[in-house]
Amino acid sequence: MIVYGGSALYSIFLWRKGFRHHDRINYLLLLAGFVFHTSAMIKRGFDLKHCPINNIFEATMFIAWTIVTAYLIFGMWPRLRFLSVFAAPVVFGMGMFALMPALDPPHGVHSQFTGGGPSLHGALILLGYGAFGLGSVAAVMFLTQEHDLKFHKLRAVFSLLPPIQRLELVTHRLVLAGFILLTVGLHVGGRLPRPEGVQYWQDAKVVWSIVLWLLYLTLLVWRWRFALAGRRFACGVIGTFAFVLLTFWGTNLLSTLHNP
Repeated sequence: MIVYGGSALYSIFLWRKGFRHHDRINYLLLLAGFVFHTSAMIKRGFDLKHCPINNIFEATMFIAWTIVTAYLIFGMWPRLRFLSVFAAPVVFGMGMFALMPALDPPHGVHSQFTGGGPSLHGALILLGYGAFGLGSVAAVMFLTQEHDLKFHKLRAVFSLLPPIQRLELVTHRLVLAGFILLTVGLHVGGRLPRPEGVQYWQDAKVVWSIVLWLLYLTLLVWRWRFALAGRRFACGVIGTFAFVLLTFWGTNLLSTLHNP
C-alpha cells in the first residue's frame, strides 16, 4: 500500500503535465506494488488453503489486484501508460478502505462452502469487476480527450493518449470481457452447494449481481443496436462502476451466503 500510495502521489505530477509526457516511473511503481501484492495474496492463499476471496478485505484487494494486472499488461504499450494516472488513485483508495480492521476478521470466519467451485466463482466475478474498473478508467481518459478536443486544447494534439476512437473501443472491449466473466461467475455460483433453507436467487448479493448484470447488458445492447457510443457510453460505464464501488460492500454484509 505504501508503494501504491507513492504511485498515486506521482500521478498528481503526471496530471500537471497535461498528458504531454509519459514516464516509466509510475509503471515501475505499480509493478513493484504488484509484486508485493501478489506475494501477500499467495501467502494468504497457502495459509487458508484456498483462494483468498472470502471476506470484504480479501475481495476488495483481489479486485484491486486485477486492475493493476490489467494495467501492467496494457501499459507495455507506451501510449497506454497514462492509464496509471487514473488507476493508481483508485487502487490506493480501495486498498486503504480494505485495511479497515473490521473488514478482515480472524482466519476461520469464512463461508462454509468447500472445494474449488467457490474459489472459481469468486475469482471469475472479481476478475469481471476488475475489467469493469479498468474500463471505467479508459472511459475517464476518453472523456478527458474529448473535452480537450472540444475546446481545441493543444494538449489533445500533443497528447500521448491513444486516439479517441481507440479509447472508446478499449472501453467497450473491457466492459464486454467483464460482462462475460460476471455471467460465467454467476452461472458457477448457481451450481454451488448452499446451507439448507437459503434461496440462492433471493440472497441480497445475488439480487444485486443480477441488477448489475442487467445494467451492463443494457449498456452493451444500447451500444450495439442503438448506437450508444462516445460520451454517453463512457458516462454509463463510469456511472455503473461507481454504483459497484458504492454498493458492493453493503450488499456483501447483507448476504447470508457471502457473509454467514
